[in-house]
Amino acid sequence: MIAYQLSIFAENKPGRLAKVTSVLAREKINIRAITIASSDAFGVINILADDPEAARKALGDAGLTVSLKPVIAVVIPDKPGGLDKLIQLLAGQDINIENAYGFVLESWEKAVFVIEVDQIDKTQHVLKASKFETLDASALASIEPFHYMKY
Repeated sequence: MIAYQLSIFAENKPGRLAKVTSVLAREKINIRAITIASSDAFGVINILADDPEAARKALGDAGLTVSLKPVIAVVIPDKPGGLDKLIQLLAGQDINIENAYGFVLESWEKAVFVIEVDQIDKTQHVLKASKFETLDASALASIEPFHYMKY
């Protein structure tokens, strides 16, 4: 299954992220995951949103440089070696991970690793053959992470 990530190119200046979040808040679009990578004067803000197409339109209409990229959200065990199994599989198939980030769904049970790869069709086939569960945009929008904290 394919999910979609918003990638916003922005100057590395105070207020740039605030513009992105205010546009999404005004449009009642929920951010499900976010990463920021910067290099000197510019950066990329990657977002998983509950309505990726509406988010792309709203951000573009606000004058931001935004693209909608296909990604694969892979469910992995939240335990030592859970991520390694996935990474070794992809490396063994000569699939390059170009961008990635993850988050926990349920502590010590499930996590999601979101990957942007160079061969998306091949990656989907490899993951399916290896019985990895993937989430599409609607599944990501509706996930309810299990909240458990030790105090």
